[in-house]
Amino acid sequence: MGHEIREHMADVDGEEPLSGHVEADEAYVGGKREGKRGRGAEGKTIVFGMVERDGDLMVKVVPDAKTKTIQPIIEEGSTMHTDEWWAYKGLKRAGYEHQTVEHGAGEYANGNCHVNTIEGYWSFLKNGIRSTHIHVSGNHLEKYAKEFEFRFNSRSNSSEMFPELISTYPEQESQ
Repeated sequence: MGHEIREHMADVDGEEPLSGHVEADEAYVGGKREGKRGRGAEGKTIVFGMVERDGDLMVKVVPDAKTKTIQPIIEEGSTMHTDEWWAYKGLKRAGYEHQTVEHGAGEYANGNCHVNTIEGYWSFLKNGIRSTHIHVSGNHLEKYAKEFEFRFNSRSNSSEMFPELISTYPEQESQ
């Protein structure tokens, strides 16, 4: 039943295009706790996310964090803010305005350029999984990420959350 509710949250939330200043980042969730952390750690599931400043969020579980996987997900017409990960290097050549912060050099903001909003979502997602669900299988992580996406996107109109959750599926309305 919980998975059905999460799928409904994803349907209700939708996938509206993002525009303006958009932060993009990837996170590594789950896996073994011992040894290497982050990129390259064993058993991690990769979640790619983008958030429009003062707007909505979009997340997606991806098989890897390579350029050919990440860049097709990024919407056109946005000013992209990312960290220095090499998969984002081709964004300027692809026609995007692209600004970068160098996390490896201890830089977390450079004027208007930062990825602090999407980093805050990763904290929200990971803490939610750790505290409420304890562990989430990589097979189901997309559903949980979409649940937390719905919650994040509904943050400014929380009084609308319940009516949206009890709404019917779009395909049921036409029947």
